Amino acid sequence: MQRRMGEAVARVARRVNEVVEAREDALELNLEGNLLHRLPEELGSLLHLRAINLARNKFRRFPEPLAAAPALESIDLEGNEIAEVPVEVLASMASLRSLNLRANPVCPDMRLLVRPLVPFELLLSPEGDVPEA
Repeated sequence: MQRRMGEAVARVARRVNEVVEAREDALELNLEGNLLHRLPEELGSLLHLRAINLARNKFRRFPEPLAAAPALESIDLEGNEIAEVPVEVLASMASLRSLNLRANPVCPDMRLLVRPLVPFELLLSPEGDVPEA
């Protein structure tokens, strides 16, 4: 297990380095399926990061370093283990346009609270299709 985590971290580091070195205006970062459960704080320093795909990882919480990325418009967290959503953090993300939380065990109370408070597209699984935490 530790070897797999080390390999995942190495893949993430390589991909982040590629993105930073490319210095593109509309950066997208694909970290799907890497068994990640947290992100480094430095990710928020990617000033031009527009989209990040973190689908099918092991996040139990919303990765808060994303809140510091000023140009981030799209976050894909489908298929993780996120049950609670930090509404205040999401509401502070001025550039955010889309958040995909499908196939996460988002609790029913959180579903009711989040929808009216966030000014972006929020994608959730129907309640019957939500995996248990």
